[in-house]
Amino acid sequence: MLDMLAGEFSRPMSLPAGVVALRLTMAVLLGGVIGWEREVKSRAAGLRTHMLIALAAACFTLVAMELVDFSPVNESQQRTDPLRLIEAVTAGVAFLAAGSIVINRGNVRGITTGASMWLCGAIGLCCGTGDLRLALMATGMAMVVLYLIRVLVSPAARGANGRDGD
Repeated sequence: MLDMLAGEFSRPMSLPAGVVALRLTMAVLLGGVIGWEREVKSRAAGLRTHMLIALAAACFTLVAMELVDFSPVNESQQRTDPLRLIEAVTAGVAFLAAGSIVINRGNVRGITTGASMWLCGAIGLCCGTGDLRLALMATGMAMVVLYLIRVLVSPAARGANGRDGD
């Protein structure tokens, strides 16, 4: 019985455990960078949410890669489509992101947080496939959009609305 249980943890993987750990760690860290910015702005979906979204996306990607690499007994019955994974992650994260958007008396809040959650799903997919450079570039660009653009645009928007002294 114990041998059978131990066998469940020793199934060979197509990727070395260190590579898997690196990809999952990068997903958590890069999702955390974006989540940190949302947390600082006191948004409902903050650090932990973004980290978990990126981690989940990376994990789903790794599972899909393992399934594609898995050698079935009857190859004519196996049908794998990696694009389905991207569609599933995108749909799942979009569902979570939509939940962060609140409309109250004509005011819409949470759209940027929803978009950042969706991006964390994409970053997690990048980390899961091992495209860490793309994940780093996307995270860097997200921070430019979330921080730098806000710093540059907010004063101009206040001036345009006649609130220069606020």
